Amino acid sequence: MIFLPSRSGRLGMKKKSFIISGLLFILLLTHAKIYAEDFKRALPKRVFSFPQDHFSHPEFKTEWWYYSGHLQSLSQDGRSFSYQLTFFRTGLTRETTLQKSKWSIQNLYFAHLAITDKSKKKFKYLEKISRGSLGEAGATSYKTSEKTFRIWIEDWSIEGKGPGIQNHFLKGGDRNFGIKLMLTPEKKPVIHGKNGVSQKAEGEGYASHYYSIPRLKTEGRIFLQNKEIPVQGLSWMDHEFGSSQLQEYQVGWDWFSLQLDDRTELMFYQIRHKDGKVDPYSSGTIVYADGTHQHLSGKEFQIEVLDQWKSSKSSAIYPSRWRVKVPVHQIELSLSPTVKDQELITKESTRVTYWEGSVKIEGKYQKKSIKGMGYVELTGYAEPLSKGI
Repeated sequence: MIFLPSRSGRLGMKKKSFIISGLLFILLLTHAKIYAEDFKRALPKRVFSFPQDHFSHPEFKTEWWYYSGHLQSLSQDGRSFSYQLTFFRTGLTRETTLQKSKWSIQNLYFAHLAITDKSKKKFKYLEKISRGSLGEAGATSYKTSEKTFRIWIEDWSIEGKGPGIQNHFLKGGDRNFGIKLMLTPEKKPVIHGKNGVSQKAEGEGYASHYYSIPRLKTEGRIFLQNKEIPVQGLSWMDHEFGSSQLQEYQVGWDWFSLQLDDRTELMFYQIRHKDGKVDPYSSGTIVYADGTHQHLSGKEFQIEVLDQWKSSKSSAIYPSRWRVKVPVHQIELSLSPTVKDQELITKESTRVTYWEGSVKIEGKYQKKSIKGMGYVELTGYAEPLSKGI
């Protein structure tokens, strides 16, 4: 689960690229409910199928493919990194067979790339944007291309590889700051929510279709300052699509993906109201070592904030350390950021300021000590995320 990248980052786009004015993007978000009427809504009883559902779903207004992971350098320096690469598609009009002009614009595309150098306590990100015409950006639909799923903006891309296109090849940035990674799933996709939908608010359709691949073996290269660093590690993948998710009284969310050393994974989120209350539709999923999983209602887990961090750039105050409990499973974990400042201020693309970063995990699972790594996403702290997703 993610909304929508640079601290000191530069734009990941060429000057000739199409730039959307801030006013236009604000209007698109403000009137999302109006535009969403032309699109399908996330409703119960959807049956997922793979690899078909890795492809784009243009019948829904909003869609994103999200990857994050933790990597270790294979060189003798022993440096460790975390990364995030996300592609977003926002539909302007629902695609039809009549819209065949290469100049037509049905979607806007955005991408964020962030790398955390945990060894040197540094964080940097890039953002990229395209209108998708003339083939400069796009996302293959299973209806039109059954060969492979591919999402791209210029030379940044996600692409299915290997038998059954089960592997995911990620490419973003350049030799000064970038990644090239091959991800091989170690578990099958996990469907979040109930009856095929992840409900986010009261009301029909205020939901998404949402699944994760919670554990992917990762190999490849990170590029920093024109240096190539071979790496290996572990990644997490989210894919989510829908047309109308948040209500006006909801201001943001706290989202967690946790990978424990015993091959257990946890995903959960708390959606916050304007009055500070946690929405009853907050929920999660536990994925067991054998790949089976179980839905968690918001009442089955507890998140306690232990510390805060204030951004010198946005002045937002974010939670910065947590204690997480899942009593029914005898889980109690402490989460700490690997770098405190992992804030993204995306003025040139999605126009949302949020904190998205890696965390280290220590705690107990069924009375046994456990460690792990995770990612946390915090939205709505710099300003309410009431414009919608």
